[in-house]
Amino acid sequence: MATSTENIADTPDTAETDDYLTYVEGVGNIPRDIYKHVKSDPLGDLPRYSMHIVIQHFMTFVTFLILAATGLTLHFADLWWAPYIMSLFGGPDVARFIHRFAALLMVIASVYHVFTIGGGIIYSLMKKKFNFRRTQIPVLKDIQDITHDFKYFMGKVPHRPKMNKFMYKQKLHYFAIIWGTFVLITAGTTLLFPEFMSTIWPNPQFAQDLARLMHADEAIMAVTVIVFWHWSNVHLVPGRFPLQWSFITGKITREHQIEEHFLEYLYNIEEIPEEKEYIKKVLKEKGLSTD
Repeated sequence: MATSTENIADTPDTAETDDYLTYVEGVGNIPRDIYKHVKSDPLGDLPRYSMHIVIQHFMTFVTFLILAATGLTLHFADLWWAPYIMSLFGGPDVARFIHRFAALLMVIASVYHVFTIGGGIIYSLMKKKFNFRRTQIPVLKDIQDITHDFKYFMGKVPHRPKMNKFMYKQKLHYFAIIWGTFVLITAGTTLLFPEFMSTIWPNPQFAQDLARLMHADEAIMAVTVIVFWHWSNVHLVPGRFPLQWSFITGKITREHQIEEHFLEYLYNIEEIPEEKEYIKKVLKEKGLSTD
């Protein structure tokens, strides 16, 4: 099926096809499994995150670890392991101060993120370059990609779906983090400033009890999701182990981009002349070039 880069990227019906070959004008037919034949730098080849996102992720990552270590230790202070962890922070009073300071930094990182995303959208709209398919906005295709991916992992189809810059798993991760951060900040603020928050909540005592319950439970859930889902999916899966460097370099490997974000790779070909020449060279070496 012959389709231009523009059609593949911008037409939903075309983007959802799972044809083995994708024709890109000026390049030729790109096989779905070409990622097996390209060279990749473990530190990354293609742009994925801006430096703003890298900084925000680092702030969130560090503060999350500190908040989990101090907060859960304070919450489970009567358990056998808590005193040992508490001593590392210099006692409960110091741990409480560190917890609150780390919480402040996480709030700052969250506000920074909102302004970055909002500013980026406004800038793209002004330049008439905004494309919601390259954002975290959920679309119907995500559901279709989940179904297709299940079929692939069950051996029912030969290739993975052609997915956008952010695939369904990453969107789930992202919105889970948004929800968790909202709950933790809201509950934490209610506990830290009871007098002020009592003027907002209709039932102050109920709000305090609910906040205490939600703050601890959401923290446990967040640790579980981050450790057993996010880290394993991002860093421990085959092909990414022992570490995926995107969160530091802001770049993604060429192999990863083509395998899981094929539609975004088409944009890379269009926007990066060097990448266009590289993939043309690979296709020619494999005898697949048609231009």
